[in-house]
Amino acid sequence: MSSALVNTLLQSSLINPAEADRILAEMRHHHLNDIAAIVSSGVFSDWDLAKQLAHLAALPMDDVHHYDYQSVCKRLSLRPLIERHSVLPLALDKDVLTLGIANPFDTRSQDECRFASGYQISPVILPLRQLENAIRRIYGDPITSTLHTASLNDNEIAQLSAAQAPPSEQAADNDDAPVSRYLNHLLLDAVRRQASDIHIEPLEKQCRIRFRCDGLLLIHATPPSDLAARLAARLKILARLNIAERRLPQDGRFRLPLNQDLTVDMRVSTLPAQWGEKVVLRLLDSNHIPLALHRLGYTDGQRNVFEQALTKPQGLILVTGPTGSGKTLSLYAALNLLNKEHRNICTAEDPVEIQLPGINQLHIHPAIGLDFATALRTFLRQDPDVIMIGEIRDQETATMAVRAAQTGHLVLSTLHTNSAADTLNRLQHLGIAPYELSTSLSLIIAQRLVRCLCPHCKQQTDLAISQRQRLAIDASTPVFAANPQGCEHCNQGYLGRTGLFELVSCKASQTNPLSEAALYDFMTEQADGLSLEQAGIRLLCQGLTSLSELQRVLACDNLQPDAGSA
Repeated sequence: MSSALVNTLLQSSLINPAEADRILAEMRHHHLNDIAAIVSSGVFSDWDLAKQLAHLAALPMDDVHHYDYQSVCKRLSLRPLIERHSVLPLALDKDVLTLGIANPFDTRSQDECRFASGYQISPVILPLRQLENAIRRIYGDPITSTLHTASLNDNEIAQLSAAQAPPSEQAADNDDAPVSRYLNHLLLDAVRRQASDIHIEPLEKQCRIRFRCDGLLLIHATPPSDLAARLAARLKILARLNIAERRLPQDGRFRLPLNQDLTVDMRVSTLPAQWGEKVVLRLLDSNHIPLALHRLGYTDGQRNVFEQALTKPQGLILVTGPTGSGKTLSLYAALNLLNKEHRNICTAEDPVEIQLPGINQLHIHPAIGLDFATALRTFLRQDPDVIMIGEIRDQETATMAVRAAQTGHLVLSTLHTNSAADTLNRLQHLGIAPYELSTSLSLIIAQRLVRCLCPHCKQQTDLAISQRQRLAIDASTPVFAANPQGCEHCNQGYLGRTGLFELVSCKASQTNPLSEAALYDFMTEQADGLSLEQAGIRLLCQGLTSLSELQRVLACDNLQPDAGSA
């Protein structure tokens, strides 16, 4: 195997014969192109290689983040050329297209882009990883990856996309099979991007793979439609599901080692859809989940209130909020704090998300009669100190949780309500009398999750004077927004999430139970610290999140834009 680029570098004395042989071996053994092989071999970093090639070809080297390349790519619709040649349209100026490239000596890619677009080409050298990350942000990962040894060669791609039946169990159990390697590569990408879920969706003409990153779904790849059935079959075998059953939903779980250092627990859910089985994977990477209150976003004052409630020998602590607001993580952090040798801790969960050593965790099965209420009755005969109930859903569970909290147990649970004060109405609708609440309820936490701005690419913005006045933000306080193009570190300008919390500490006297109206007023007045809106504005002033993200998560009138603003 030879390479014109490798020969050029050799003739320019930028590499020696031994390095040239090493690069060619990388190309041959791992099916890489010459640019990727040079970077993979370690002869040059991608930045150093870009500098050398820019000097050799007398072309400028630039940074992809200086361009609004996403809008240009959408306007030109050159996806097949972009993915095939790893080039990136960066800017349009009259009849000139600025094209980001990694290899200036590959003139064929420039000629094809000139012919397909109708514009004159002005090439700009970009570092390879930056170029590929930008393409991935727009179109998701292709089936092959030029930088990973787990990539598939042309024959294996043909095998994957061929219209054949899903593989048998024996074939799928072969870890060297192309579908297994592709799944491994997919899961590694999901872990690297800190995705919480993977959606594999068969459509009419393609398979759509999406990652849920920081709470939002982003398209990761669109491989051939036939790959969906093969991935579904492989995942069903790993989760010990019925591979022949494609008409009914199935749920399972498995653990998969991705490399020597990384093993990920996954929950699998299949759904028969119009064009085949949709599969959703929940990644349960407990090694990277923060199980400490100070890492979840609680202020020092809020954390102190929470920890004081956890030190009480009895009482009911409720965490409220919509689905996906991080309630379970708050409970796990609390259990992690309580997990001591002298405590008997029992949990009833649907399902068990994270395995905590030293804690008795029960996965409920309502279909066989093992629901939250049954689990709670059993726990009370197991001499518990702390009980965690995944969710209070019905009157029986609510009544038993309150009575357990009144009889010497610390009870933690969740409710689906929009605020801490709304929790009272919800419990009373479930048949809990006000006097029972005043003698059992210890703490209510309402919470939301908001995306954090990427510290590498966030942009300073400004608010209208009326908006600053409404939010009580001083004119000298800088406000930031997300960079819509993002960077190689983030997902569309955001990186990670943090919590917004509203805590209501309940300290009513057991000898003087409150009436329904007095209880509501008492709890509202005793709110400790910040409301959800105030907590969000605090993060906005600290430059940790954006106003648009707060508007997405919180339905507060103060956060909405002015009526006359664009």
